[in-house]
Amino acid sequence: YSTDFEVHRNWLAITHNLPLSQWYYEATSEWTLDYPPFFAWFEYALSHVAKYFDPKMLIIENLNYTSHATIFFQRFSVIFTDILFIYAVRECCKCVNGKRAAKDILEKPTFILAVLLLWNFGLLIVDHIHFQYNGFLFGLMLLSVARLCQKRYLEGALLFAVLLHFKHIYIYVAPAYGVYLLRSYCFTANNADGSLKWRSFSLLHVTLLGLIVCLVSALSLGPFIVLGQLPQVISRLFPFKRGLCHAYWAPNFWALYNAMDKALTVFGWKLNFLDPTKIPKASMTGGLVQEFQHTVLPSVTPLATLICTFISILPSVLCLWFKPQGPRGFLQCLVLCALSSFMFGWHVHEKAILLAILPLSLLSVQRVKDAGIYLILTTTGHFSLFPLLFTPPELPIKILLMLLFTVYSFSSLKSLFRRERPLLSWLETIYLILLVPLEIFCEIVFPLTPWKQQFPFVPLLLTSVYCALGITYAWLKLYVSVLTERIPIRPKAE
Repeated sequence: YSTDFEVHRNWLAITHNLPLSQWYYEATSEWTLDYPPFFAWFEYALSHVAKYFDPKMLIIENLNYTSHATIFFQRFSVIFTDILFIYAVRECCKCVNGKRAAKDILEKPTFILAVLLLWNFGLLIVDHIHFQYNGFLFGLMLLSVARLCQKRYLEGALLFAVLLHFKHIYIYVAPAYGVYLLRSYCFTANNADGSLKWRSFSLLHVTLLGLIVCLVSALSLGPFIVLGQLPQVISRLFPFKRGLCHAYWAPNFWALYNAMDKALTVFGWKLNFLDPTKIPKASMTGGLVQEFQHTVLPSVTPLATLICTFISILPSVLCLWFKPQGPRGFLQCLVLCALSSFMFGWHVHEKAILLAILPLSLLSVQRVKDAGIYLILTTTGHFSLFPLLFTPPELPIKILLMLLFTVYSFSSLKSLFRRERPLLSWLETIYLILLVPLEIFCEIVFPLTPWKQQFPFVPLLLTSVYCALGITYAWLKLYVSVLTERIPIRPKAE
């Protein structure tokens, strides 16, 4: 079973047995509570149902405890909370223009979008095979997006504020929400050319948004502020000592950076530029979650990743402010914020790619350009999640599910835009096809070689680096598309 079963079992036990003042101090297990308070209360509520399935799972000292009743309860709780995700998908489908001509309902953009979201391969394996509670969290995010698209701004702001206090990873997309709400809700009118009409600024609207943020934050963090425990909560939420990368490198810029450092280290060692005795034996490929130093390239600090992330999201935020273009502009900015944070963030998990894939689904059924980017990002991002399911019985399951989703994505979007240009270029197609031999090598060929014992991290490294190339390409292509759309190049006058 995934370690996340034990993570959430331990959180159930902590919140059920201990007073609030000890929730963020308890450290009997290595899987300490490191989610915001609303999620801790969510675990507390679940624990009062869990006790009717198997009370032993709620004993803190029962480390790595498992039983059929425990697993059944955890699986069932994920399925039950997905009701919110299903409702959010329904609301998002209402926001999509369904006037595109279609022969039957199966070719309608709303139907395709519903399938792309509800049957999303990444969310399916992360929640229902690997085990996590991402479904209802993404439900909150998609519902907030739908409310903003419906111009129900206060509801959207409230839902997103609540979401941030369930899981702080969504702070990645907070700039998109903040700028869009200021631009579209706090300024109530534009000039004829689309520029901002400063006199339309509404102090009342700003006050209402501020009240929502303050009230939700007070409800979540207030008890810990009163107890004087806010620094402890913050230290749990942002554990910078875990290192630049996760045990399995997320396929982002830092994966390419680490790979380059490894390559330069080997090159320097072969040419006697580096002293072999001073080179760390395993370094970043040891499969451990801890801080490491690069050997040749400069080591990366949390501040450096923060600066890189800020610089990378800045153009998308500025475009949203000066050329908002309504809900579509907001969605573009949201996806770019999610991707930029994924590319340059500190200790990013591979599962965070879903934060960009799911909202990009809404854009993919509306324009052929976005559909092509979606196919590249989704196929590459989903493939990068394969290492989460590493046991032999899971191999055919993940391949079959990935194949079904990918075939449907390509066929449905191709049918939807059949009268327009091809979704992918021939180079993009070749890149995606090469994922097949990569999987065969990593899962079948490499385990049979003598290198498996000496270099067990090689399949993960290859998967991470190859997928990082595709995700980086999709990020750059989306950025170029947004910038050229918002800042058209005018021909010079003769």
